[in-house]
Amino acid sequence: MTILVTGARGHVARSLIRQLLAAGEQVRAASKNPAATHLPAGVDVVDAGSAALALDGVDRMFLYADRQGLDPFLAKAREAGVRHAVLLSAALADPAATDAIARMHGVAEESVTASGLSWTVLRPGAFATNTLGWAPEIIAEGKVTSPFPDTHSAPIHEADIAEIALKALTEDGHENAVYRLTGPASLTQRDQMNTIARVIGRTIEWHLQDLETHRQALSRWGSPEVVESLVQNSIAAINTPETPSTTFTDLTGKPPRTFAQWTEDHKHAFTATNQPESEG
Repeated sequence: MTILVTGARGHVARSLIRQLLAAGEQVRAASKNPAATHLPAGVDVVDAGSAALALDGVDRMFLYADRQGLDPFLAKAREAGVRHAVLLSAALADPAATDAIARMHGVAEESVTASGLSWTVLRPGAFATNTLGWAPEIIAEGKVTSPFPDTHSAPIHEADIAEIALKALTEDGHENAVYRLTGPASLTQRDQMNTIARVIGRTIEWHLQDLETHRQALSRWGSPEVVESLVQNSIAAINTPETPSTTFTDLTGKPPRTFAQWTEDHKHAFTATNQPESEG
């Protein structure tokens, strides 16, 4: 049977697809822009807008939360014979939250858990890939511009999220489980910048930015409500270390990949001219 991976251009999805192929699984990838996925040979790539095509022969699937809602797709999945769904959610997911991002993920969780499928929910905290948004400025000017040098998170490597998704999709024992996932250590944004500087062998400076300019810069990520959620979450984490989760080690017997390892794996992104988008 086939495993469907949605959001196929996302960092987690691409890592999961590689890991599934390495495990010998048959993979179908769904994307709103199939031509832009650039996935390995052997992956069946389909248009995410065609549920019937995407779900044909699928018995397990990996989902991103969708602002438009998941209920119709989940209903079609159940009709098509899908038996298990793994949802990429977020650490603070709560359908009743005032925070727009937490609320969106909470609603997605409600949809999956009420779908009639067995399910696994992954709740990662900050993605290490968020720092890819700094890359153009680091390359062009050797700086990072943000109001939040002292905001903490425990950034997680996308391969660690994908590895837990792989287990949930291919092993028994993860049914109806919620997994909080983080990297191994709480780091400030300045710590992350300094790690990147060390790995690429270049001095990088932090430039403080006023909040209104920062809000304008974040506007590409969504509505004003989403932007305000991002800002308030950053403010709340200033000088407040995050307690890392032990879930990755508990499930794999290995330590999570460090931010330094993530930077080594993505070193080219901070030295090349063509940059991938960040994901968060």
